[in-house]
Amino acid sequence: MESSEHALPSVMEGNPGFGTLETVFEALGRTLIVLDEDFKIIRVSQTIDEITYKGAAAEAIGKPIEDLVGAKLFGPSDSLRDSLAKGRREEGRRAFLRCGEGSARLVSLTAAVIPRYVSNHCDPRAYYLIVLRPAEDDVSFLQTAIASHGLIARSPAMLRIVHLVESLSRSDATVLITGESGTGKEVLARALHAHSPRSAGPLIAVNCAALPGELLESELFGHVRGAFTGAVKDRVGRFELAKGGSIFLDEIGDMPVHLQAKLLRVIQERKFERVGDSISRTVDARIIAATNADLQDAIAHGRFREDLYYRLRVVPIRIPPLRERPEDIALIAPHLLAHISGRAGRSLRISQDTLAVLERYPWPGNVRELENTLEYAVTLCTGQTIQIEDLPPELSLEVTGAGAFPASSPALVADEADPDRKRIVEALSFNRWNRSLAAKALGISRSTLWRRMHELGIE
Repeated sequence: MESSEHALPSVMEGNPGFGTLETVFEALGRTLIVLDEDFKIIRVSQTIDEITYKGAAAEAIGKPIEDLVGAKLFGPSDSLRDSLAKGRREEGRRAFLRCGEGSARLVSLTAAVIPRYVSNHCDPRAYYLIVLRPAEDDVSFLQTAIASHGLIARSPAMLRIVHLVESLSRSDATVLITGESGTGKEVLARALHAHSPRSAGPLIAVNCAALPGELLESELFGHVRGAFTGAVKDRVGRFELAKGGSIFLDEIGDMPVHLQAKLLRVIQERKFERVGDSISRTVDARIIAATNADLQDAIAHGRFREDLYYRLRVVPIRIPPLRERPEDIALIAPHLLAHISGRAGRSLRISQDTLAVLERYPWPGNVRELENTLEYAVTLCTGQTIQIEDLPPELSLEVTGAGAFPASSPALVADEADPDRKRIVEALSFNRWNRSLAAKALGISRSTLWRRMHELGIE
C-alpha cells in the first residue's frame, strides 16, 4: 500500500484507519469506496485501477457515486438511498462499474453507513462505505441480472449494453437498435422501457415490415370515419395508445419513404394527425426503433431518409451477433431451456459436451436459431440431459466433421462488404442450400428468403 499512498497523497494522507481497512479488503479481492453525506466519492481503493483502467481512482475523487456505478442504483426509483438514510445495510446489490468509454463490468455492491466514531477518527467527511467485488463469474448473481433486465450478459459487449440501459434510466432519448435478425432487439427495447421514467406506461410495438404502407399509416396514427374505403369508424393509432409510455418501431428500415417523412415530422414537432383528419394531436411517447438492415446503404440507394436516420439514432445501440459473443451461450442456453422444457412439463439440463458444440456453432440465426435448436433437442431427448445426438443434424455432424462449418469456407468469406448477403450465404451453404432449413435458421419465412436472394443476386 505504500506505493498507492505515494501515488494519491491527497486521498490517503491523514487517514491511517481507512488505509488499513483498504489493505484488508484488497487481500479479499474487494474495492473500498468512501462517500460523503452527498454521496460524492472522497476515497477509493487503488485496486479500482486494476479492474477498470489506470487512473480511475484519481479521476473518481469528488464525483457522485452514480458516475461510477450508474444512475439507477442510487436514483429515486431505487430504495438504496432511503435504506442508507435509515441506517440499514444493503448487501449484494447488482451494479455495473464503468470501465472507461463504452465499457462496464458487472459487480456486487454492498453499502453501509459509517459509524460516527469511525469517521471522526479517520475522516470527518466520511458518511457511507461502499464495497465492490467483480461478479461476472457468479452464475447466481448473473441470473439475478438477467431477471431484472431481460438481457443475458457475460461478454464485455453485452455488459456494455446492459450498463447503457442503466445509464439511460432517467432519459427519454430516442434510441435506434441495430443488429442481425434474432439477436434480441425487441428484448432490448423492453429493457429500455422497463428502466425508463415511462416504465409505468405501456410499451406499444409495431412491426413496420408486416403491413403495406396505407395500412401501416393507419396503424401508427389512426384514422377517422370515412378516411378511406372500409373506414367505418374512428380508430386510435399506436402513437396515441403509447401515451405516457414508449412506442417500439420494429424493422424501421422497411417503412415506406412517404411514411418516413410523416414520422420525421412527428419526431421534430411531437405532433401528428389521424388519417383523414386535420386536428393535430400531441405525441407523448418515447420512440425506440430497430432494424436488421444497413440503413447507411438504404440511404445511399434512396430507400431511407438521411434526416430521419439522424433523428432516430440519438442513442445508437448495436447488438452483436451470437457468433461474436460465444461466452454468453453458457447462460443463454440454460435460460431458454428452462422455459422450453418447463412448457413441456420437464426439467432438463445440457451436457458439457453439448454445450461445447453450441459454443462452436456460428449461429447465423442468432438467439432465435438457438431457441429453435433447443426446442428440437427437447423433443428428441428421452433422458434428463440434452446430449449431442439430440441436436439437429447440422450441429451433431460438427462433432464427426461431416458437413462441418469450416471457418475458411468460401461461403463465410464471400461478400465481406455486405453483411446481410454474407449471412444468407452462410446459412444456405451450411444447410446445403436447402432454403427451408436456411430460412428457419435465419428466423425468416421461406418466401422472404427467396425475395432477399433475388434482391442480392444469390443464385
